[in-house]
Amino acid sequence: MTSLYVALTMLANNVTDRLKKDDKGATAVEYGLLVGLIAVAIIAALIVLRPQLAGLFDNVSDQLPGAGA
Repeated sequence: MTSLYVALTMLANNVTDRLKKDDKGATAVEYGLLVGLIAVAIIAALIVLRPQLAGLFDNVSDQLPGAGA
């Protein structure tokens, strides 16, 4: 019976310790860094591909009926 009590007490302590951990701040910072790096990558890709994208959109708009109206 004592071993069951000890096991339940240890389980309760482990759960309490896990709930007390505060990793939210570090996680938010990591997500913020990832979002910033993704934004920089998207902006760099748009700068590099700007001439091709402009040509592509010009071709599409030229082929649409009534696009110049």
